[in-house]
Amino acid sequence: MKASFDIGGTFTDIVLLDETTGRTWLGKALTTYDDFSRAIAAGISQVLADADHHTDAIDSAVVGATTLVTNALIERRGAKTALVTTRGFGDVLEIGREWRYDLYDPRLQLPDPLVAPTERFEVTERRGPRGEVLTPLDRADVERIADELAAAGVESIAVCLLHSYVDAAHEETIAEILAERLPDVPVTLSGHLVPVIREYERTVTTLANAYVRPIAGEHFEDIERALTTLGIDQSLMLMQSNGGVVTTATARAYPIRLLESGPAAGAIGAAYVGAQLGMDRLIAFDMGGTTAKVCIVEGGEPTVRNGFEVGRVHRLKQGSGLPVSMPVVDMIEIGAGGGSIAALDGLGLLKVGPHSAGSRPGPAGYGLGGEEPTVTDADIVLGYLDPDYFLGGRMTLDAAASRQAMVSRLGSAFGHDPVAAAAGIARVVDEHMALAVQVHATEHGHDPRTFPMVAFGGAAPVHAARIARILGVSHVVIPAAAGVLSATGLLVAPPMVEESRTRLLELRDWDAAAVEAIYADLVAQAQRELGTDVARIDRFVEMRFLGQGFEIEVAVGDGDDPAGYRDRFVREYEHIYGVTPDYERIEIVTWRVRVYGPFTVPTLTRTVSPDASEERTRTRTAWFAETGLVEVPVRRMLSLPPEERVTGPAILQLPESTAVVGPDDIAWLDQHGNLHVEIAVRRPETADAAALSGALS
Repeated sequence: MKASFDIGGTFTDIVLLDETTGRTWLGKALTTYDDFSRAIAAGISQVLADADHHTDAIDSAVVGATTLVTNALIERRGAKTALVTTRGFGDVLEIGREWRYDLYDPRLQLPDPLVAPTERFEVTERRGPRGEVLTPLDRADVERIADELAAAGVESIAVCLLHSYVDAAHEETIAEILAERLPDVPVTLSGHLVPVIREYERTVTTLANAYVRPIAGEHFEDIERALTTLGIDQSLMLMQSNGGVVTTATARAYPIRLLESGPAAGAIGAAYVGAQLGMDRLIAFDMGGTTAKVCIVEGGEPTVRNGFEVGRVHRLKQGSGLPVSMPVVDMIEIGAGGGSIAALDGLGLLKVGPHSAGSRPGPAGYGLGGEEPTVTDADIVLGYLDPDYFLGGRMTLDAAASRQAMVSRLGSAFGHDPVAAAAGIARVVDEHMALAVQVHATEHGHDPRTFPMVAFGGAAPVHAARIARILGVSHVVIPAAAGVLSATGLLVAPPMVEESRTRLLELRDWDAAAVEAIYADLVAQAQRELGTDVARIDRFVEMRFLGQGFEIEVAVGDGDDPAGYRDRFVREYEHIYGVTPDYERIEIVTWRVRVYGPFTVPTLTRTVSPDASEERTRTRTAWFAETGLVEVPVRRMLSLPPEERVTGPAILQLPESTAVVGPDDIAWLDQHGNLHVEIAVRRPETADAAALSGALS
């Protein structure tokens, strides 16, 4: 058997898989921020008990995803870190890039650097853009800096020298000297972590990795210790931001690669569901307790890009965060989860998020001390969530506390009506998420109306039908394991390592032997980190017309010649921009490989405990924009006979989530246990639109 866990901002999700039969058991535990491993241990114990197995039944690697790296960077909870760089380049963190994310903001804010100027050390050395030594490395300078770092008590060191992406020999020498003087302090080299151009991004990425490396190592050790205490004697594998899993050895050295591990796992899970249904293109919509994420799946795989911003000053403004040059599943992320807090701003306008109540104190309805109204509280007040069947009855909700939070914090704007306040929250958050989907799809040249949507996470099935209606999406799929699909995605993700390297080459100067040597070096490095045999190699390059400032990633084949590279690049350029410049000179800037280890994708079947009460249809009062408050049928989703049509409004329950079917929408279950919802075509007018509009304005 095999187990997986996904540490989220509110819940830690667990899946147990019987690899022989494909049966799965699912679980959730409130995330324990003081020690994340406690929630993992509790969740694994729960699913093992449900499956009537002991811990020795787990005989394969445990696979996990974590939010620790992202949270440490956003909350600035990393180690005491120093930066060593080429003399004259210590201020690259302030200089950044020449462009502004908002040209017309005279008080434009940029994210604070991860280290202060006093924690940056410049060493005498210099290489040119082709790797040639212009100024030899001054060893005495490095030794002096090493002594200063030891005296300062630094816990981690980042080394990022000019042009080390071409030749990292100077960085490697510095690392050797530092290892002699500070043997217990980890050192991150940019020439090993991210050997690609752009000084600012490379420096930020190297520094970010060093900043989180010590606490990430402790985090992984805590998890391994908890697994051992449970009696699980198996290795730990971890999800990277690009959708592949790696060993803890690689994750300890390069924890920055885990920046978006949980969301990446969710996108992999959505792609798996799509493949199961014959959908090779879809919108993956993940809404959990803290955030909502949207990703486009094309060709059966989530799109991946090389770059991500963390800790944005303005959450929807590109360029306002710290740029990290790492491959990441391409998604947009907004602070709109079940725990997102609603409040009135200084003008009396309703705002939802980005701050979250987390797992503790959590939403008011959790009864754990929270008093702020959240999206989950709104869903309770609107009748969508069953207080007696939350997490399959493992947790009871306090509906009265949710209503009180609405009245006490938002009542002045909504006539002290908790339903009106909750409806306002639902409308704001749904419109906000629909806008995010629209922006993300449009930026990639897509019309969201031409895609089906796969909705997962604890909160997404509640809101998906309404968001789809706003967007004009006609088909929504809610997987059988919707509430824990990210943890499910961990079980169907292959071992994979991605390596990149910048080497400028014009197509007219093509050298086949040099090209193959570049790829061979990249594959060898990836295989060392993969720690297993190579099953598949995918090749990519980043290309541009000569003189352009940025590149486009293009997938290429093993046997492609310069003409093939050019044709692939031109097609991708036209797809993105609609035109192709009348210009022949094209260059390759960065070379990239994705190297996969052996892996067989399992066929998963959800295990459901029989419950005679599940066949009984109940009713509950719920609010819908089209009808206001109305009595609706409440059924257990997985107890529906396959292909039986359910016409909304209706509520269909999973133990770890709830699907809300809107008026006149039609839902049915397929043979895999996935719920399909056909969205009725209509304008999203509300029964009390005027009153709501007045309250919102």
